[in-house]
Amino acid sequence: MAFNHRNRKGQVLGSKAIADAASWYCAFLLAALLLLSMFRDSSMLPSHANFTNTQLLSRPCDEIYVVGEGETLHTISDKCDDPFIVENNPHIHDPDDVFPGLVIKITPSHRT
Repeated sequence: MAFNHRNRKGQVLGSKAIADAASWYCAFLLAALLLLSMFRDSSMLPSHANFTNTQLLSRPCDEIYVVGEGETLHTISDKCDDPFIVENNPHIHDPDDVFPGLVIKITPSHRT
């Protein structure tokens, strides 16, 4: 019986050592990922990934449209040839309350 007790104790210690090693590995990996994300240089991004305000405002109208800075429903309607933006987007309760990041559905009169 004493032999089994030592064997169990050895297994428990072995399991604890494995769990400790796995915890340290995960902590090291997390720290490395945090450091990489903190020191990531924006110059490493491709040149086409640097958008300016004018590029965002001149983007084509897709069926799903994200409102950009300075846009109104009127300018979006003119740009996308969709006179029924308010009617096709029941989540817009106040047409004057449009903000950057608002997602709207566009149904242009004609596709280009």
